[in-house]
Amino acid sequence: MKPVNYEKYSDEALVQLILDTQNSEFFRIIYIRYIQKVTQKCYSFLKNKQLASEFAKDILSKAYEKLGSYKGNSSFSSWLFSITYNYLIDHLRKKKQLHYPNWNSENDIPEIIDEVSSNVDELNYENLIIIMEQIHPEEKALLLMKYQDGLSLRDIASSLAISEDAVKMRLKRAKSRVVYLYEQTFE
Repeated sequence: MKPVNYEKYSDEALVQLILDTQNSEFFRIIYIRYIQKVTQKCYSFLKNKQLASEFAKDILSKAYEKLGSYKGNSSFSSWLFSITYNYLIDHLRKKKQLHYPNWNSENDIPEIIDEVSSNVDELNYENLIIIMEQIHPEEKALLLMKYQDGLSLRDIASSLAISEDAVKMRLKRAKSRVVYLYEQTFE
């Protein structure tokens, strides 16, 4: 009989194996697949390689502990990245005491309700990275969840424990804020 190559299994199949067998060795495969990606997401918020590495390990450990709550309604990676963003946002809130309503006035960025009429045809990636560092971490996480990780509105809403309508509104505001800041900084 030929040995089974579990590395070729999908994330979801590995999660089911872990749940069925209680064998944590299968999680090692998931850990190897995702440690670098989670570390990079952590670094994009923390700007500290050592801390990002520690956070990534903590997040993957937390994900292992919560595997029983993974229902398969979204991809495993979406579920894991939701845990990652929530962990980072919670940390930043505690560390910096970031309260979204107060943050705007403290950081001298006007509240933007409606979409900005933009003359920006094409955003420069390097400049966009600079702007992403200026917005609130929750807005940054929201934009990354939607546009970098491709999470659905439902997945984002579930992850952040808000309604889909709230996700739509916050995404609209975050995009408007990015365009506004981009125009103010680079136009």
